[in-house]
Amino acid sequence: MGTHKLVLDDDFEEDFSLIAIHCSEEPYKTAYILNQFARLKLRRNKVDLSYSIKGLEINFPLFRFEDLANYTNYKLVANKCKSAVAKINQSGELFENTMGEETVITHLIPELKKVDYFLKIQSDFDKVGTKMLITAVNDIKQIISAYEVDTETLKSKHNLIFD
Repeated sequence: MGTHKLVLDDDFEEDFSLIAIHCSEEPYKTAYILNQFARLKLRRNKVDLSYSIKGLEINFPLFRFEDLANYTNYKLVANKCKSAVAKINQSGELFENTMGEETVITHLIPELKKVDYFLKIQSDFDKVGTKMLITAVNDIKQIISAYEVDTETLKSKHNLIFD
């Protein structure tokens, strides 16, 4: 009797374009300058993108813009989250315990640690004009650089699937 083998293809992937943005501004200011110069209408999402890793709650600021005329969704998310963790130093003596805080930096996409923000673009069309958008973003003086990221090479691209 023959054996039947079921193969599960990884067909659950989303099609999206991803633009990496290097900018030292705060998330709200980055969204504001993108709205002003790249003609987007990003608004802060009511709920941030949150993960729980090793008992630590991590929140990444998330901004959205749904362009109904062009059937395109834009999502700006920070790549870095700074969290303060209580740290207890024990010296071995009875009353020598000291408490302090340690800052832990967590990245949404760990393989791209130097990137400050990601602009995720989802569209019903096959290709979105990302090159024109990247050119407009690179012309902003507060933006250090912006470029498209090949999502097929990312190991942790599952972190970018959020709704």
